[in-house]
Amino acid sequence: MLSPDDNGRRGGPWSRGTRPGPDLEDLLRLGQVHVRQIMSPGGTRRVIALAVIGLAAVGAWTTYYTVPSDSVAVVQRFGKYLKDVPPGLHFKLPLGIDTATIVPVKRQLKQEFGFTTPRASDPYQASRDGRRETQMVTGDLNAALVEWVIQYRITDPVKFLFDVREPQETLRDVSESVMREVIGDRTVDEVITIGRQEIEAEALAKMQALSNKYEMGISIDQVQLKNINPPEAVQASFNEVNQAQQEKEKLINEARRDYNKVIPLAEGEKDQRVREADGYRLKRINEAEGDVARFNALLAEYIKAPVVTRRRIYIETLQDVMPGIRSKIIIDEQARSILPLLDIDSHKGARP
Repeated sequence: MLSPDDNGRRGGPWSRGTRPGPDLEDLLRLGQVHVRQIMSPGGTRRVIALAVIGLAAVGAWTTYYTVPSDSVAVVQRFGKYLKDVPPGLHFKLPLGIDTATIVPVKRQLKQEFGFTTPRASDPYQASRDGRRETQMVTGDLNAALVEWVIQYRITDPVKFLFDVREPQETLRDVSESVMREVIGDRTVDEVITIGRQEIEAEALAKMQALSNKYEMGISIDQVQLKNINPPEAVQASFNEVNQAQQEKEKLINEARRDYNKVIPLAEGEKDQRVREADGYRLKRINEAEGDVARFNALLAEYIKAPVVTRRRIYIETLQDVMPGIRSKIIIDEQARSILPLLDIDSHKGARP
């Protein structure tokens, strides 16, 4: 065995300070002493007791489990499905005989495509390759970057765990496949502007149909489109086209505003003129019919007494004509000259 001086002179790892350190032979000798103690009858019993205590502690620790209020537990015994367990505190066979898998059946889960929510707890929620997932081709052979979200619930935990391998990963593949199919059936204008609701409804129906076909035990609640943009290489040109379309819509709306302002006014004037013409027509017809009736009545009286009727017509005509004549000259049939009284209207009301 090396002395402290020798060890210090050799510069070994235990030579720091004045306290000597053990070498390899000391460590081996110490290990042999511990092995002899364990192999002795008293040491073996201590090891067995410690093992039994440790095994009992592990068994007690693995006997009970708690199920959250928004979940159920699927219990398996030696890997075979046994039962579903509601929320609460429950017990099971320890040491891996029974295993309980917590499934959140009352929680709404979601998956995001093309973007990622910071600090998301579900590893399947975040996008795997956001740029690749969003690149799609529309029906008119234009490119678009589509971001969307699906919200779903686990309706059958047994199917979710055992009927499909990696059901959440399969759901991502189903969602991406369906969305590419739906986007590929529409033009880029429909995808970006007016067709969003139709795309969401159609994608939801197709995703749910495939989920039911694969027996995934999942119910899809909502499919929501987020940002839809053209690729970066053509985004500037696409924005110019959108501005031109917006300007076009603006001019069309202004023209419609002027049209709605002028045309109703013209229509009102037209209706007024038509009603005035109809009123004048009815007036002239009624007057003509009245004249005809009056003439027929006068003709009947004339046939009965021609002289009297002729005299009456003459007098009535003079009554209508004379008030409108300013200068009147009265001539007697018996007189050879004009009567002295010429201006009758000038002396009207004067004292004789």
